[in-house]
Amino acid sequence: QVQLVESGGGLVQPGGSLRLSCAASGNIFSIYATGWYRQAPGKQRELVARITTGDITNYADSVKGRFTISRDNAKNTVYLQMNSLKPEDTAVYYCNADWNLASVYWGQGTQVTVSS
Repeated sequence: QVQLVESGGGLVQPGGSLRLSCAASGNIFSIYATGWYRQAPGKQRELVARITTGDITNYADSVKGRFTISRDNAKNTVYLQMNSLKPEDTAVYYCNADWNLASVYWGQGTQVTVSS
């Protein structure tokens, strides 16, 4: 059974940066597209960024120009670089592997809190 483990969350001030990592227990990122989702209290889970096996990326409008998704197949890891963070970015961030947008694997989530 493949596991996805997120790390890198924490507390950061507005305008700051964080880099999230999603490590897989197997070599899956060359097979599945990978996305970062987030869920804030009282809100639905939303897609933040996604990268396909062909390195095509897409982003939610709210994070375009601030967040960057990337992948290192040799390390079985996907990253989410988050810059210029805002309080509204506060949420639990989840890593997801999908096949044609059908979810296959989820991570357990990592908390990101943006506050002064």
